[in-house]
Amino acid sequence: MGDTRDASLIPLPGPDGHRQPSPDAPQPWENTDRAQAAVEGATGPEPPAPPDCPHCGLTGDRHATYYGSHVLLEPGMPVPAHMVPPWHRWHIDSDGTAWNSRADEPEPGAVCRIPHQLACPGLAVDDIGLWRWLEAVREANARRARRRADEAGAPGRLPDVG
Repeated sequence: MGDTRDASLIPLPGPDGHRQPSPDAPQPWENTDRAQAAVEGATGPEPPAPPDCPHCGLTGDRHATYYGSHVLLEPGMPVPAHMVPPWHRWHIDSDGTAWNSRADEPEPGAVCRIPHQLACPGLAVDDIGLWRWLEAVREANARRARRRADEAGAPGRLPDVG
């Protein structure tokens, strides 16, 4: 049968039967892919933008997903999968593509990666619903973000104008 975008061998009836959709026309599954990306947190900056978090400025590990979005993962932090809440367990295939195991129960001894959103000091804890050990990661990232801002020469406080 083939792809739905392939030209048909038999012309379609009617005056517009010879027309084909343009190559840049939206695909029927794109809305579903965007929704899946939002649910799974695969909302990382797209290349060529640097893999920096828009909320805190820290750099993460950016990986493409199988549905065309990018996820920003916490760098250098493999975690025992049973310690991570469902829908936040990311795995990396040999080609570097990231996938989310969703609510599947992890195998004993499995490790995964967490999205940077869980450990981002720029997001409210109440919005994320963290586990206790992730709060420690968030606090460490907050210290790193402050240190990075101090190194960049950001003013520590406003001048006294009163």
